[in-house]
Amino acid sequence: MHKHEQADRPAMDLPQERIPDCTGRRWVTDRGLRLETGSHTLARYELLVSRNFPEIESIIPADDSILLVLRSGVGISAGLRAALEMPPDLRSKTANRLHRVVVRYGGKAGPDLAALAERAGLRQQDWIAQHAAAEYRVAFLGFQPGFPYLAGLPEKLRAPRRDEPRVRVPAGSLAIGGSYAGIYPKSGPGGWQIVGATEAVLFDPRQTSPALFAPGDRVRFEAR
Repeated sequence: MHKHEQADRPAMDLPQERIPDCTGRRWVTDRGLRLETGSHTLARYELLVSRNFPEIESIIPADDSILLVLRSGVGISAGLRAALEMPPDLRSKTANRLHRVVVRYGGKAGPDLAALAERAGLRQQDWIAQHAAAEYRVAFLGFQPGFPYLAGLPEKLRAPRRDEPRVRVPAGSLAIGGSYAGIYPKSGPGGWQIVGATEAVLFDPRQTSPALFAPGDRVRFEAR
């Protein structure tokens, strides 16, 4: 969009002119504004969701950033602009849902668990105990519909992705990828380390809310 081509149009049709690019914020489409949020992604997400700004069509958190998608034909209100300048409150005020997910660890369900336990210098049962003792938060969804990137993985249990991705990872596989834990909603290729499996249904398009998890939700694992 060029400014000289839109000179006679009202400012509400020109969100780029109402809030220019700057450090930590840039337009990626006519309606998409990317915010760099670092470790404060969930706090910023909760702030924006709680205000229910009518000009926002969707708020999409990702790894260290948020994408705001505006409704067609509208611009950024003074209230939203103020919220973008406001430092996020790092004390969550949202009553986030707690999900308890039953997992079969190791064996055929978790073919990479033995190697990860050895890498961490732990017995397999101790690795499982530490993994299940942590509480996780859904940082964002991505990769597959409903795939949760779970923050909160103990540092000792972190591990890089596999050098060679698998052609097929079964649906429900619990996996480790760097500093995140995650669960594959459906079968398909994947490069994360598989440590277990759950029978929980993570994505059902027939439901009003197809994804089981939402950003900010809390998750605890229970070993079967």
